[in-house]
Amino acid sequence: MPESLEAALAEVRALLLAPGLTRAVGAGRRRGQRPSVVRAELRPVALKAGPRLQISTSDGVRPHTRNVAPGPEADATVDALLAEPFGNWHVETADATLQLRVTKSGAAQVHRAAAVRPAPEPAGNDRAKDYLLDPGDPIFAEIGGSAAKRRQVDAFLRALAATLPDELTGPLRVVDLGCGNAYLTFAAYRWLAQRGLDVELIGVDVREDQRQRNTALAERLGWGDRVSFVAGTIAEAVVEPAPDLVLALHACDTATDEALARAVRWQARWVLAAPCCHHDVAAQLRARPAPAPYDLLTRQGILRERFADVLTDALRAGQLRLHGYRAEVVEFVDSRHTPRNLLIRARHTGADATPAQRDEYDALVDQWRVTPRLQTLLAG
Repeated sequence: MPESLEAALAEVRALLLAPGLTRAVGAGRRRGQRPSVVRAELRPVALKAGPRLQISTSDGVRPHTRNVAPGPEADATVDALLAEPFGNWHVETADATLQLRVTKSGAAQVHRAAAVRPAPEPAGNDRAKDYLLDPGDPIFAEIGGSAAKRRQVDAFLRALAATLPDELTGPLRVVDLGCGNAYLTFAAYRWLAQRGLDVELIGVDVREDQRQRNTALAERLGWGDRVSFVAGTIAEAVVEPAPDLVLALHACDTATDEALARAVRWQARWVLAAPCCHHDVAAQLRARPAPAPYDLLTRQGILRERFADVLTDALRAGQLRLHGYRAEVVEFVDSRHTPRNLLIRARHTGADATPAQRDEYDALVDQWRVTPRLQTLLAG
């Protein structure tokens, strides 16, 4: 039965500002009217600064996310959204679900129901996991939402969160070198934009068909003006101006070195690189005997390959330290899910390397008689 629109919106307002809000979406349009945004989503978030109401809106081209504090700021924001001529509101709280539809005559049709209670949360290792990017986020309908992919996306976003400062503000320019099908690229943009950051992201891949595919996906998501792609090599693709954050996720062999070298030349503030295969140093180890007393490390092929992985990434981290970065190697995804599970995480400090750091690096290179590709690239 139709109800007063004014009374129904007042009920929606109370639910949006109540502590029990879970999620709400305003969308569609009333007859003869057009909202300034095509969709608005509200949900509570917990930040270090305290609880906030997160508002995500889209004008059909560009998404915008901001977090507002409870009280007058949230009240004013909610009032402005309720003044928009949305044709539908869907509100979920801890206790109830409300669906409001505005009829052609301007009345309200409201459906109210009790909240669907989730199943009890299992205990121990089977406990449900909190993801940084909601597994129900529409982005997973585009990039794929298997459990394994959600785990990898979440692991990557947690590494990114640990790298960037909590107080980060202002524009953020991101480049993903060797982005491939770019599902982590899109996930990174989504999460950064949800933090309220002004993000511009460029993906680089050598394949033109990947550029076309990823560009089309960015357009479908409504991010075409903020997420773009270029076809070219990691070493030579035109990327201007220089980025703040460089990603290189599973670039094969020395492509990771090329990405790290570009990041250093750009003096990027942050770098996240997840190396893939490590053939270069492994080939150098095969070409000459190991220094005493380490022959047992390289005599067997499988051990030599694994040692080459460790040596390669240790030397990469060492090179980054020599060029003004604080670098660490951490686990990216649990090794049960992928054997390629290391992440080089670096932050530019601008500090000069100490003599001890230089001696340590030189001694390791000299002892094993290898020439790391990153060292060659940065020496040129």
